[in-house]
Amino acid sequence: MRSNEQEGAAELDELMRGYQQADPLATASLIEAVTPLLYRYFCYRPASRHHAADLVQEVWLRIHKSRHTYRHGDPVLPWVYAIARHAEVDVYRKRRRIEMVEYQMDAVPEVASANPEMRGIPSFEALMAELPESQREVVTMLKVSGMSIEEVARATANSVGSVKQKAHRAYEKLRRLLEARVDSRETQTR
Repeated sequence: MRSNEQEGAAELDELMRGYQQADPLATASLIEAVTPLLYRYFCYRPASRHHAADLVQEVWLRIHKSRHTYRHGDPVLPWVYAIARHAEVDVYRKRRRIEMVEYQMDAVPEVASANPEMRGIPSFEALMAELPESQREVVTMLKVSGMSIEEVARATANSVGSVKQKAHRAYEKLRRLLEARVDSRETQTR
């Protein structure tokens, strides 16, 4: 039994090597061998069961992007499952962020269609224009694109601490701008 496992691991290693070298037969064989394992992995995890097919596709995209990081001779499946685990966590976090922000409405309120500037509330674009470019970039990636702090740090070639600091300073400046608008509106109504 142990030799079958070793043979299987050696075969996957060879298929992965072929995949790295753009061998179409090795690629097809690797996908055929690993996809059912990934699908089963996600189907038996309660949080992932309903999205198993999407997660398998996401894992293959990540495998393709990072195939150069696989080292020949290392076991393929632990490498693949590490990618799967990270993909599952990232997709879960993204869905949670979306669910926390979005909610179903029966009808859009009429007030929402009015121009925010007319009501004394600055538009998002106007507020963002007040920020320095580096802070604007960080806030946009975090809040508009829904990226994690780590993803923003990688994308901007900054440290996580630097991204946190820029985001904090941006939030503080936005808070001050909004408070100033509210204060000026209150003094105008008196």
